[in-house]
Amino acid sequence: MAQPKPLMPHATATWLVDNTALSFEQIAEFCGLHILEVQAMADDLAGSKYTGRDPLHSGELTQAEIERGQADPAYRLQMQQAPVEVTRTKGPRYTPVSKRQDKPDGIAWILRNHPEMSDAQISRLIGTTRNTITAIRERTHWNIQNIQAKDPVTLGLCSQRELDAIVAKAAKRAGIEDEAVIGVDSRSDKEKLIEELRAEREAAGKAASEAAQEAEAEAWLAARKAAKDEGEPA
Repeated sequence: MAQPKPLMPHATATWLVDNTALSFEQIAEFCGLHILEVQAMADDLAGSKYTGRDPLHSGELTQAEIERGQADPAYRLQMQQAPVEVTRTKGPRYTPVSKRQDKPDGIAWILRNHPEMSDAQISRLIGTTRNTITAIRERTHWNIQNIQAKDPVTLGLCSQRELDAIVAKAAKRAGIEDEAVIGVDSRSDKEKLIEELRAEREAAGKAASEAAQEAEAEAWLAARKAAKDEGEPA
Protein backbone atom coordinates (compact mmCIF):
# COMPACT_ATOMS: atom_id res chain seq x y z
CA MET A 1 0.00 0.00 0.00
CA ALA A 2 1.43 3.38 -0.98
CA GLN A 3 2.37 5.69 1.85
CA PRO A 4 0.09 8.70 2.25
CA LYS A 5 1.53 12.05 1.28
CA PRO A 6 1.49 15.32 3.24
CA LEU A 7 -1.67 17.37 3.02
CA MET A 8 0.28 20.24 1.43
CA PRO A 9 3.26 18.57 -0.31
CA HIS A 10 4.87 21.67 -1.84
CA ALA A 11 4.61 23.72 1.34
CA THR A 12 5.94 20.79 3.38
CA ALA A 13 8.84 20.31 0.97
CA THR A 14 9.68 24.01 1.26
CA TRP A 15 9.83 23.75 5.04
CA LEU A 16 12.01 20.62 4.94
CA VAL A 17 14.41 22.26 2.49
CA ASP A 18 14.74 25.34 4.72
CA ASN A 19 14.86 23.64 8.11
CA THR A 20 16.53 20.25 7.72
CA ALA A 21 19.58 18.61 6.18
CA LEU A 22 17.57 15.92 4.46
CA SER A 23 18.56 15.09 0.89
CA PHE A 24 16.48 16.25 -2.02
CA GLU A 25 15.69 12.61 -2.81
CA GLN A 26 14.32 12.02 0.68
CA ILE A 27 12.17 15.14 0.60
CA ALA A 28 10.89 14.38 -2.91
CA GLU A 29 10.05 10.79 -1.93
CA PHE A 30 8.24 11.82 1.26
CA CYS A 31 6.24 14.62 -0.41
CA GLY A 32 5.48 12.76 -3.63
CA LEU A 33 7.28 15.32 -5.80
CA HIS A 34 9.87 15.13 -8.53
CA ILE A 35 13.40 15.73 -7.32
CA LEU A 36 13.76 18.60 -9.79
CA GLU A 37 10.85 20.39 -8.10
CA VAL A 38 12.64 20.15 -4.76
CA GLN A 39 15.88 21.30 -6.39
CA ALA A 40 14.10 24.35 -7.81
CA MET A 41 12.73 25.20 -4.35
CA ALA A 42 16.22 24.96 -2.88
CA ASP A 43 17.66 27.15 -5.64
CA ASP A 44 14.75 29.62 -5.34
CA LEU A 45 13.81 28.93 -8.94
CA ALA A 46 10.29 27.68 -8.37
CA GLY A 47 7.68 29.66 -10.29
CA SER A 48 5.47 29.80 -7.20
CA LYS A 49 6.85 30.73 -3.81
CA TYR A 50 5.35 28.50 -1.16
CA THR A 51 5.02 29.33 2.52
CA GLY A 52 6.59 26.49 4.45
CA ARG A 53 4.32 24.14 6.37
CA ASP A 54 5.80 22.51 9.47
CA PRO A 55 5.14 18.72 9.34
CA LEU A 56 6.14 18.46 13.01
CA HIS A 57 3.26 20.70 14.03
CA SER A 58 0.78 18.69 11.96
CA GLY A 59 2.13 15.41 13.34
CA GLU A 60 3.09 14.09 9.93
CA LEU A 61 6.72 13.82 11.04
CA THR A 62 8.60 13.75 14.35
CA GLN A 63 11.97 15.26 15.12
CA ALA A 64 13.34 11.76 15.73
CA GLU A 65 12.19 10.67 12.27
CA ILE A 66 13.87 13.69 10.67
CA GLU A 67 17.09 12.98 12.56
CA ARG A 68 17.08 9.36 11.37
CA GLY A 69 16.77 10.63 7.82
CA GLN A 70 19.56 13.16 8.24
CA ALA A 71 21.85 10.44 9.65
CA ASP A 72 21.21 8.06 6.75
CA PRO A 73 20.66 9.56 3.26
CA ALA A 74 19.27 6.19 2.09
CA TYR A 75 16.58 6.18 4.79
CA ARG A 76 13.01 6.74 3.63
CA LEU A 77 10.99 8.99 5.88
CA GLN A 78 7.85 7.39 7.28
CA MET A 79 4.58 9.28 7.68
CA GLN A 80 3.84 9.36 11.40
CA GLN A 81 0.25 10.54 11.21
CA ALA A 82 -1.72 10.57 8.00
CA PRO A 83 -3.28 13.95 7.22
CA VAL A 84 -6.98 14.31 7.81
CA GLU A 85 -8.83 15.62 4.79
CA VAL A 86 -10.91 18.67 5.49
CA THR A 87 -14.48 18.42 4.24
CA ARG A 88 -17.15 21.07 4.16
CA THR A 89 -20.33 20.14 5.98
CA LYS A 90 -21.97 23.54 6.30
CA GLY A 91 -22.02 26.82 4.48
CA PRO A 92 -22.62 27.67 0.83
CA ARG A 93 -21.57 25.41 -2.00
CA TYR A 94 -18.07 25.94 -3.39
CA THR A 95 -18.14 27.16 -6.96
CA PRO A 96 -15.04 27.22 -9.20
CA VAL A 97 -13.80 30.73 -9.99
CA SER A 98 -14.55 30.21 -13.68
CA LYS A 99 -18.24 29.62 -12.86
CA ARG A 100 -18.80 32.39 -10.32
CA GLN A 101 -19.59 35.01 -12.93
CA ASP A 102 -22.52 32.83 -14.05
CA LYS A 103 -24.21 32.77 -10.65
CA PRO A 104 -26.38 35.89 -11.18
CA ASP A 105 -27.76 34.39 -14.41
CA GLY A 106 -28.63 31.16 -12.59
CA ILE A 107 -30.25 33.04 -9.70
CA ALA A 108 -32.35 35.11 -12.10
CA TRP A 109 -33.56 31.92 -13.81
CA ILE A 110 -34.63 30.37 -10.51
CA LEU A 111 -36.40 33.54 -9.36
CA ARG A 112 -38.33 33.66 -12.62
CA ASN A 113 -39.18 29.97 -12.94
CA HIS A 114 -39.40 28.83 -9.33
CA PRO A 115 -40.56 31.70 -7.13
CA GLU A 116 -41.62 29.14 -4.52
CA MET A 117 -37.97 28.48 -3.63
CA SER A 118 -36.77 30.29 -0.52
CA ASP A 119 -33.64 32.43 -0.46
CA ALA A 120 -32.00 29.86 1.81
CA GLN A 121 -32.65 27.09 -0.71
CA ILE A 122 -31.30 29.17 -3.59
CA SER A 123 -28.27 30.08 -1.51
CA ARG A 124 -27.45 26.44 -0.80
CA LEU A 125 -28.07 25.32 -4.36
CA ILE A 126 -26.07 28.02 -6.14
CA GLY A 127 -23.59 28.90 -3.39
CA THR A 128 -24.44 32.57 -3.04
CA THR A 129 -25.59 35.07 -0.43
CA ARG A 130 -29.07 36.28 0.38
CA ASN A 131 -28.01 39.86 -0.30
CA THR A 132 -27.16 38.93 -3.88
CA ILE A 133 -30.48 37.12 -4.32
CA THR A 134 -32.39 40.12 -2.95
CA ALA A 135 -30.49 42.53 -5.18
CA ILE A 136 -31.31 40.48 -8.29
CA ARG A 137 -34.96 40.08 -7.27
CA GLU A 138 -35.33 43.82 -6.64
CA ARG A 139 -33.19 44.66 -9.70
CA THR A 140 -30.72 46.68 -7.64
CA HIS A 141 -27.77 44.46 -8.49
CA TRP A 142 -24.80 46.46 -9.76
CA ASN A 143 -24.70 44.43 -12.98
CA ILE A 144 -28.44 43.95 -13.44
CA GLN A 145 -28.38 45.25 -17.05
CA ASN A 146 -26.15 42.35 -18.11
CA ILE A 147 -27.84 39.57 -16.14
CA GLN A 148 -29.69 37.07 -18.33
CA ALA A 149 -31.77 34.28 -16.82
CA LYS A 150 -30.12 30.95 -17.66
CA ASP A 151 -30.70 27.43 -16.39
CA PRO A 152 -28.20 26.80 -13.55
CA VAL A 153 -27.89 23.17 -14.66
CA THR A 154 -26.78 24.26 -18.12
CA LEU A 155 -24.35 26.69 -16.53
CA GLY A 156 -22.84 23.89 -14.45
CA LEU A 157 -23.79 25.48 -11.11
CA CYS A 158 -25.74 22.42 -9.95
CA SER A 159 -27.03 19.08 -11.19
CA GLN A 160 -30.50 18.43 -12.52
CA ARG A 161 -31.11 16.02 -9.65
CA GLU A 162 -30.23 18.65 -7.07
CA LEU A 163 -32.44 21.24 -8.72
CA ASP A 164 -35.39 18.85 -9.01
CA ALA A 165 -35.08 17.80 -5.38
CA ILE A 166 -35.12 21.36 -4.07
CA VAL A 167 -37.95 22.40 -6.40
CA ALA A 168 -40.07 19.49 -5.17
CA LYS A 169 -39.29 20.32 -1.56
CA ALA A 170 -40.08 24.00 -2.08
CA ALA A 171 -43.36 23.19 -3.83
CA LYS A 172 -44.42 20.88 -1.03
CA ARG A 173 -43.57 23.47 1.60
CA ALA A 174 -45.44 26.16 -0.31
CA GLY A 175 -48.51 23.92 -0.53
CA ILE A 176 -48.71 24.15 -4.32
CA GLU A 177 -47.86 20.56 -5.09
CA ASP A 178 -51.53 19.55 -5.45
CA GLU A 179 -52.39 22.75 -7.29
CA ALA A 180 -49.71 22.05 -9.83
CA VAL A 181 -51.32 18.72 -10.61
CA ILE A 182 -54.74 20.28 -11.31
CA GLY A 183 -55.27 20.73 -15.04
CA VAL A 184 -52.09 18.85 -15.90
CA ASP A 185 -52.45 15.88 -18.23
CA SER A 186 -50.79 13.02 -16.39
CA ARG A 187 -50.98 10.59 -19.32
CA SER A 188 -47.78 9.27 -20.82
CA ASP A 189 -46.63 10.33 -24.28
CA LYS A 190 -47.51 6.87 -25.60
CA GLU A 191 -51.06 7.08 -24.26
CA LYS A 192 -51.49 10.57 -25.72
CA LEU A 193 -50.26 9.40 -29.13
CA ILE A 194 -52.61 6.40 -29.14
CA GLU A 195 -55.56 8.62 -28.27
CA GLU A 196 -54.60 11.12 -30.98
CA LEU A 197 -54.38 8.34 -33.58
CA ARG A 198 -57.72 6.92 -32.45
CA ALA A 199 -59.34 10.35 -32.73
CA GLU A 200 -57.86 10.83 -36.19
CA ARG A 201 -59.11 7.40 -37.26
CA GLU A 202 -62.61 8.13 -35.95
CA ALA A 203 -62.62 11.51 -37.68
CA ALA A 204 -61.49 9.90 -40.93
CA GLY A 205 -64.19 7.22 -40.63
CA LYS A 206 -66.82 9.83 -39.96
CA ALA A 207 -65.69 11.89 -42.96
CA ALA A 208 -65.74 8.81 -45.18
CA SER A 209 -69.25 7.91 -44.00
CA GLU A 210 -70.50 11.41 -44.66
CA ALA A 211 -68.87 11.40 -48.09
CA ALA A 212 -70.53 8.06 -48.91
CA GLN A 213 -73.91 9.37 -47.80
CA GLU A 214 -73.46 12.48 -49.93
CA ALA A 215 -72.43 10.38 -52.91
CA GLU A 216 -75.43 8.11 -52.41
CA ALA A 217 -77.77 11.11 -52.18
CA GLU A 218 -76.28 12.64 -55.30
CA ALA A 219 -76.67 9.32 -57.18
CA TRP A 220 -80.29 9.02 -56.12
CA LEU A 221 -81.04 12.56 -57.26
CA ALA A 222 -79.30 11.94 -60.55
CA ALA A 223 -81.26 8.72 -61.14
CA ARG A 224 -84.54 10.41 -60.28
CA LYS A 225 -83.81 13.25 -62.64
CA ALA A 226 -82.89 10.84 -65.40
CA ALA A 227 -86.11 8.90 -64.88
CA LYS A 228 -88.13 12.10 -65.00
CA ASP A 229 -86.42 13.19 -68.17
CA GLU A 230 -87.19 9.86 -69.83
CA GLY A 231 -90.88 10.14 -68.91
CA GLU A 232 -91.30 13.52 -70.52
CA PRO A 233 -92.39 13.70 -74.20
CA ALA A 234 -89.73 14.50 -76.70
